[in-house]
Amino acid sequence: MKYDLTVILEDKPGTLADMAEALGKAGINIEGMCGFPCEGKGIIHVLVEDASPARKALEEAGMDVKNVRQVLVWDIPDKPGELGRACRRVADAGVNIDLLYVAAGTRVVFGVDDIDKAKSVL
Repeated sequence: MKYDLTVILEDKPGTLADMAEALGKAGINIEGMCGFPCEGKGIIHVLVEDASPARKALEEAGMDVKNVRQVLVWDIPDKPGELGRACRRVADAGVNIDLLYVAAGTRVVFGVDDIDKAKSVL
């Protein structure tokens, strides 16, 4: 299983480096990540193998971990139309995708409201 941690950082130089260093020092591999600014904060999504030690490392470094959730990671073929086909299968199964980002390689991270149902169609 893979987990997505939502981390809230100050939107200023060095905070992203602090986050990555805290995870590195704890021996946690960052398998995927995305982020964006929002109202003076940085909203960061980090993909990890084991949520508990990652959360602990970040919180001990003084960072705000807002959410931890299990996510679906799918190794998508790197061809035109593949993401659309995957999203359509999930949608047709009645599952809502509320988070999506690319991880290392051609893996796509899906945050969904029904992970078991999404797994069954991908």
